[in-house]
Amino acid sequence: MLSLVRSNVVDLPTNLSLSYFWCGGFMLSAFLVLQVASGVILSLLYVADSSMSFGCVLSFNDESLFIWMVRYLHIWGVTFIFVLFIVHMGRALYYTSYSKLGVWNVGFILYLAMMVEAFLGYILPWHQMSYWAATVLTSILNSVPLFGGILYKFVVGGFSVTNVTLVRVFSAHVCMAFVILGLSVVHLFYLHLGGSNNPLFVAGGYSDVVLFHSLFTNKDGFVLVCLLWACCFSLLYFPDFVLDVESYIQADPLVTPVSIKPEWYFLAFYAMLRSVESKVGGLILVLLFLFVLWLPSLNKSCCYSLSRQYVFWCIFSMFLLLSYLGACHPEYPYVVISKLASLVLVFLLMLFKCFWVVGGWDGWKKVWSGSLS
Repeated sequence: MLSLVRSNVVDLPTNLSLSYFWCGGFMLSAFLVLQVASGVILSLLYVADSSMSFGCVLSFNDESLFIWMVRYLHIWGVTFIFVLFIVHMGRALYYTSYSKLGVWNVGFILYLAMMVEAFLGYILPWHQMSYWAATVLTSILNSVPLFGGILYKFVVGGFSVTNVTLVRVFSAHVCMAFVILGLSVVHLFYLHLGGSNNPLFVAGGYSDVVLFHSLFTNKDGFVLVCLLWACCFSLLYFPDFVLDVESYIQADPLVTPVSIKPEWYFLAFYAMLRSVESKVGGLILVLLFLFVLWLPSLNKSCCYSLSRQYVFWCIFSMFLLLSYLGACHPEYPYVVISKLASLVLVFLLMLFKCFWVVGGWDGWKKVWSGSLS
């Protein structure tokens, strides 16, 4: 066991040119461990019952200072994880890390699993916004042709979001956390198997290398300490900054909030969903975006192409715009702008992945054959 840890952490040959952008994986792993640890503590106190869950969650603030800090560490930990995810995947797109199929495929599945896990955790407090966000988003399943009704009843457990749904969500939330930990280990295995990408996109991830310790342990340690300080500062000085006002109102099926919106890391996808009049059409648009985002191809790093850099930052700007529009009330002109921004985002992402392909059709065949994995 000790030799396994030493070969994968201490004596791991690592490319010397890796910058601080390559610290994202270690930061995500560290915050994921914190989330699981705090989640285990909270799960011992949580009661999955529609009449008691809201009061149970609020009582965490009155239990003790330790429970209060654990709860808000769990809340802010999700925010830091998704910020790190955006930076990590943005770096992978910018430096074309998606050409390494094994690492990219598992990492993308990990991102989807993390979004599901975050959504399940958002439902558990059973406040107004979590209840209605669950009602709106699960209703999309009901509109899927052929098997939508069966899928909806399987997920929700009935004809609407009820106490049965809450029990299923709690169980799935706990189980999914350990699935994510397992996927993280698989992701790390593929990374160490084929080597990491590098800023200059030099073929062969293990050329011009040094041992991981002590250069990169110091780098990762420094960034981790800075992020932990930022997380502690946030949860101590403005703990409720990432919470909606509706988070302190118990779920009421008879009262609909004026504007229903999910957490900030889902706002871009929410803007896409509601930009199309049909629920199925909005779902197809989101799935198309995720498919193009996943689509592996063989491109040179953005540092070799100024025009590709412009496209990348336009993609990033469109994603930020959609995140803002997702928080706006669904009315004119926000819905129209959301539709245009969604289409532009998908088009630019297709252009980014498909226009600068190295080697033409041969480059595509190399990637899909797994020779670069």
